[in-house]
Amino acid sequence: AVIIGILAIGFLYLALPESLTFGPNWLLLAIEAVLLIPLLFIGITHRPVPHITLRFFAFAVLAVVTLGLAASIVLLVNTLITGSTKGIFLLRSAALLWITNILVFALWYWEVDGGGPHKRHMSGHQAADFMFPQQADGNKTGWVPEFVDYLFVAFTGATALSPADTFPLTRPAKLLMMTEAMLSLIIIV
Repeated sequence: AVIIGILAIGFLYLALPESLTFGPNWLLLAIEAVLLIPLLFIGITHRPVPHITLRFFAFAVLAVVTLGLAASIVLLVNTLITGSTKGIFLLRSAALLWITNILVFALWYWEVDGGGPHKRHMSGHQAADFMFPQQADGNKTGWVPEFVDYLFVAFTGATALSPADTFPLTRPAKLLMMTEAMLSLIIIV
């Protein structure tokens, strides 16, 4: 699901007009592919790789897609200010960027919570950066958050501009949620 989310961001960026992308609109997808190839190779071959190496590649992908998103939002606002395009162009582009914002932050939440998927697994999936409702009683049932759960957190954060049922517990989680809400608000306005 995470790889599909990353590739979906690249394809959404590809669907944006080049006037709203930093460089050609296919560039983000190409960079993602280059960064994902080592991760896919590691996954397929089951080679033991230090956790820090996997985190480096994950954060590299996240940094690239976040910068691409931020650049496109700046270009969208600039296009709106100059009034150089039609309304349907702006609405379509804003919708693509809003969906991209949700996917980007779902990936951030997935990778940051509890030190990442590997560390969450090793710690028994106890609440670390986010408190899901299923964990409120200390997670006695052994419930495990999946990518879809982080996607839901990102969707509610982009829609409500605040936490809904899942609360950020740490400063990094709070800063990520604030950034997502701010970018979503800019896109919506």
